[in-house]
Amino acid sequence: MHGTHPAHDHPHGDAALTVLPSALTLTALLAVGAAYLLAARRARRRNPALGWSGRRTAAFLTGLALLGLALLPPLGPAAHGDVRGHMAQHMLIGMYAPLALVLAAPVTLLLRTLPPARARRLTALLHRAPARLLGHPATALALSTGTLGALYFTPLYDAAMSTPAGHGLMNAHFLLSGCLFVHAVAGPDPAPARPGVPARLGFLGAAIAGHALIAQAMYGGFFVRVHAPVDQLRQAAEIMYYAGDLAELLLAAALVATWRSERRDRRPRGLRRLRPTGLSGLADAAGPAGAASGGAALG
Repeated sequence: MHGTHPAHDHPHGDAALTVLPSALTLTALLAVGAAYLLAARRARRRNPALGWSGRRTAAFLTGLALLGLALLPPLGPAAHGDVRGHMAQHMLIGMYAPLALVLAAPVTLLLRTLPPARARRLTALLHRAPARLLGHPATALALSTGTLGALYFTPLYDAAMSTPAGHGLMNAHFLLSGCLFVHAVAGPDPAPARPGVPARLGFLGAAIAGHALIAQAMYGGFFVRVHAPVDQLRQAAEIMYYAGDLAELLLAAALVATWRSERRDRRPRGLRRLRPTGLSGLADAAGPAGAASGGAALG
């Protein structure tokens, strides 16, 4: 005797449950994109000579598009019941979208558009101990890669996926921890506690090794506490392994660009270019609000 699935009994109800969250998600993404575009326009109007990088704007919109791809149908609903869909969603939300969003330098843009007094307060906040701790690569590595072991090697994954709220919290964690790690390793925004490039390369190497070990354990079925068919687990592990490698390669490229920017900024002032190009260039940080709010935080 075959049981019936709720989706067969209430197709219109399930469709409504899918449409409403998708509409809210799309609205939120469009609102965030519009806010960034308005801020970029304001930054260009405040200082036409300095302007705002079109590459940064394109990066931010790309990051929002990747979030939309991960959260909206068909992948969004599929990720809730299929570990392969979950892993594809995890890669997009936790690795690819954060890379694009952070390279768009949203904090720098905010400093460029805030009134000087508020920009100074934000700069002071970035120098406080909690912000410095969160901005350190060790903390970001623990929150992004370190928590994956707890997710897949304990019942936490099944518990989180059992409710829409749990799934949403898990995705929020992926996004925030991913953004934090990209910022700590290669972000163009102010990061007073960020160590030198060799140290950041070490943390990036640790993240690469951690992802590889977790993917291999998942493929081999070692320690994994995810209730899913073996073939699905293996395919999810392959997605994590290969898609994760590509994302980390892109992050390494961003780190190299950061290193080149830092070397350029250490040259005598007269030898520096007025407006270095590239997503990792830090010249855009020196706007009217940023300069008034403390240039040391923006260097």
